[in-house]
Amino acid sequence: MSIISEVLVTFINILDYAILIRCIMSWFPISRDNPFYKLMYSITEPILGPVRNMVARSPIGGSMRMLDFSPIIAMLLLSGIEQVVISMLH
Repeated sequence: MSIISEVLVTFINILDYAILIRCIMSWFPISRDNPFYKLMYSITEPILGPVRNMVARSPIGGSMRMLDFSPIIAMLLLSGIEQVVISMLH
């Protein structure tokens, strides 16, 4: 594997873990002023925000307001991007 693909895989893995950590953090009463919360928010929101908006504008978005599926969709998109880029580099 080339260095570029290794860096990409590592970056996407970090984003995946950050999204997972943010999801788990949402289950607990953690202050939004917490530095770790702010770090996870700043890492993940540039990905989750657009995905959340895309889901909200979809035809089924209005009926799914109780559950936020944007982390799952974002992780699937990241995995797809990873596979496409890696296949292009090889």
